[in-house]
Amino acid sequence: MRDDHQSAGAPERSNTRIQPPRGGFVGPVKRSITIAGHPTSISLEPLFWRALEREASGRRLPVSALVAEIDALRIIAADPPNLASALRIWLADVMMTSE
Repeated sequence: MRDDHQSAGAPERSNTRIQPPRGGFVGPVKRSITIAGHPTSISLEPLFWRALEREASGRRLPVSALVAEIDALRIIAADPPNLASALRIWLADVMMTSE
């Protein structure tokens, strides 16, 4: 059986399908935190907020302290991304290296 995305000569795909994330596809949620005495708003998807909270808890830090540490590393980068991107990158790296 061929689906519409396969060419006539291509082998059939397996019946394995990916699943949506357990929490569904949910857009960013904005939270305000204080970094180095300055309030800032950060928009992250709930999945990343949960991961950030878990990582902070595992390090026995408040989320704001972990964010401040990541921010300090971010701003010394040669071409620093925005803070939300830096948080996602840091979290993805931690998750990938802990496998």
